[in-house]
This record gives sequence, C-alpha cells and structure tokens, in this order.
Amino acid sequence: MADPEHGTRCGFVALIGAPNVGKSTLINALVGAKVSIVTPKVQTTRTLVRGIAIEGPAQLIFVDTPGIFSPRRRLDRAMVGTAWGSTQDADLVALLIDSKKGIKDDDEAVLDALANVRPVKVLVLNKVDLIDKPSLLTLTQKLNERASFAATFMISALSGYGVADLRSWFAARVPPGPWLYPEDQISDAPLRQLAAEITREKLYLRLHQELPYQSTVETEVWKELKDGAVRIEQTIYVERESQRSIVLGKGGQAIRAIGAAARLDIAAAIEQPVHLFLFVKVREGWGDDPERYREMGLEFPKE
Repeated sequence: MADPEHGTRCGFVALIGAPNVGKSTLINALVGAKVSIVTPKVQTTRTLVRGIAIEGPAQLIFVDTPGIFSPRRRLDRAMVGTAWGSTQDADLVALLIDSKKGIKDDDEAVLDALANVRPVKVLVLNKVDLIDKPSLLTLTQKLNERASFAATFMISALSGYGVADLRSWFAARVPPGPWLYPEDQISDAPLRQLAAEITREKLYLRLHQELPYQSTVETEVWKELKDGAVRIEQTIYVERESQRSIVLGKGGQAIRAIGAAARLDIAAAIEQPVHLFLFVKVREGWGDDPERYREMGLEFPKE
C-alpha cells in the first residue's frame, strides 16, 4: 500500500452525461476490467458504480453514474438525483458526450446544470472515430462555449483510443493523500452485487425491447464450496406474470442462455468456478417500494 510520504495522490472522478454516451464502457477501459455493465438499453446503470485504478503514484476512484435525462417515473428521479449528488463529493467531474450524436436534448439539460457543479470539470468527447474532423472541431468549440472546462479530451472508450492520456491527466490532478483502497482492488461493489449486475446485463442483452424496464436481479445465496467453486443463487424480479414468461422463454430457453452467459462473466470477474442458479419471481410494484431503493443504494423520492 502506498502512503503520502512517498507523494501519493488519491481522488474521486465522477463521470456524468446523458444516457448511452458510453460512461460504463469508459469506466471499464479506465480501470482495465469489467466493473460496470454495458448494454444498448437506456439507463442500464442505476446506482453509483465505483471503479478503482492505479496510475503511477495516484489511486483514481471513478464513479460511473446513471445517465442524466428528464425523469418521469420514481425510479428515474432517484437515479438522476443520485447522478447529480455524486458530483458534489467528487474531486473532478468529467462530462461525457457522444460526438457522433452531437448535442441532444438530454445533453442540453446537463450543460445547463453544469454551472452548479463546483469541482473542476473536463469535457470528454467519446466515439471520435465515428465523426469527421471538421465536425468534431465545431462540436468541441460549441461545447466549450457552453461551460468552463479545464481540458478537452477526444477518445474512443470502445477501442481505448485516448483513454491512457485521460487517465494520466486525472492522476496528475487528484489531491495528494493516502490511497483509500488496497492496490489490487478494482471496485468497491460487493461481489454479490457485481454478480447480480452481470446477470442483469445478460438479461437486457438477451431480451432487448421485450423486457420491461422495471426488472431487477438480487443475489440470494453465495456459498463457497470445498472444491474452490462458488454456488450462486439469484432471483430475477419482474412486475407481472406475463414478464416472467418472457424471461423464462419457450421451454426455458431464454433463462438458460442468460444463465450461461452470466456464469462465464461472473467466473471471470471473481476468478473462481461458478455454479449459477437463476429463479424468476413476480414482485408487483417493486418500483414503489422504498426497501428496493435502499438495496440499490438510491434515495427514495417522496413523489
């Protein structure tokens, strides 16, 4: 473990932006391992996911936040509130923009609210390999006119282009101080939570638009076996019986495919053999249950 006498640094970097701009892909690239789930479905990230990276003498704690958008439902409001709340405790804030899409309505709302964000802010333009240079430069100029950014970075989170430079910049600017986590730790999420999130990712990837937004996964059993493997039992909760049928699939095909994909990723993440058992249950109205929000690390909105 490093210590401040040897010039160590440590700080929190919040990644914010509209839904589906690549925040989860970027945090995985910055950490160099899978710590946040990635799907094409909007609002996959619901809670604050912290990924931890070492860059020279600096320990960087990256906070992947839910996408910021105009919330309609209670769960939406909880996620957006959590995203903005993360910026208050961060040392640095990175605004991620999908350069291919440009400035959309949700980006506009984030830009308007940035004036209230106190920490140093940087602009990160993602997917720069999908846009021509003149358009990229015009977009960069427009964004820098809208807010005060300490620096602008052009990256591709998917290919890794520009990610090392971004990480180095953060490392040089987080405050001096001791590291908060062991050197080999890459996330502060408990393994049970990480395993549940991986299964939720596979659920979304398999079912796409078929599966309603209100579904969640909970790890009910985590048992270390004598042979070094882990027995994991998880429950997928949906709100209606018709949704349960979708998750199971014809003859159980969907649930088997979800389980097989999740087992491989969980085993890779925890570096142990995994025996995964999935169950599907109906939990009506879970989106209005304060206890469910506490379990996800979200504040329960009053209205």
